[in-house]
Amino acid sequence: MAAPTKPEQSSMPSFEPTQEGISLPKPPTFQTGAEERLHRKQQLAGAFRIFGKFGFGEGIAGHITVRDPEDPDLFWVNPFGMSFRHIRVSDLLLVDHEGIVRHGNKPVNRAGFVIHSAVHEARPDVVAACHAHSVHGKAWSSLGRTLDPITQDACALYNNHTVVADGAGAVVVDRESGAALAKGLGDYRMAFHQNHGIFTVGDTVAEAAWWFIMTERNCQAQLLAEAAGTPTLIDHANADFTREQTGSPFAGWFSFQPLWDEIVRTDPDLFD
Repeated sequence: MAAPTKPEQSSMPSFEPTQEGISLPKPPTFQTGAEERLHRKQQLAGAFRIFGKFGFGEGIAGHITVRDPEDPDLFWVNPFGMSFRHIRVSDLLLVDHEGIVRHGNKPVNRAGFVIHSAVHEARPDVVAACHAHSVHGKAWSSLGRTLDPITQDACALYNNHTVVADGAGAVVVDRESGAALAKGLGDYRMAFHQNHGIFTVGDTVAEAAWWFIMTERNCQAQLLAEAAGTPTLIDHANADFTREQTGSPFAGWFSFQPLWDEIVRTDPDLFD
């Protein structure tokens, strides 16, 4: 059978409506920093609820952060030891790069502070970052490999993720380890910290959360496929084309919207 050929490339994502008068929703814009701060905190609380719903919570492990829009050297994060399923906007902590809680009265996870502060410091373009000890992400991280392009979904981060072996398996509690992870992440959207798990970043909380959720499912799919046999890989041209269509910051943001709509309906107390 002849190998598939790369389809003719479009200037817009494959899911962009072409009918006149119909358009996709876009990320919101804001008149004030206070409005944007509230939106980011709401998205953060919602992302935690979704992670909890999907079973990504593992005791006290895991953290999602988002920069403060008016003071980008500070970031909002979850309290240490609080269930993802219970987090509300009012529970979120504002932390600086020294690990000092600037707003809130609960403790912060030192590992979360060390990793996220290093990434936010090294990557001014990163607004949000996610890490949790999800089962399939942990399992895949032990292999020390990037994911293969075995499905359309896996192609979204094709050649846009990496493996960081520095500090493999050790609890990240010192600045040097955090800096090593940030350096290994480079300009990618996702990294497997070897023997640890998935770490994703994005322009929005929605984007970063979607890359995490999608990666966890892609790890599960490849583990299942390799347990059954040898998966057939999508060729480079088609994998690259698919990433161009589905791997942009907007695509990540948009893909998260159905999950956001669900959690807003089922967990309205997240806004408290």
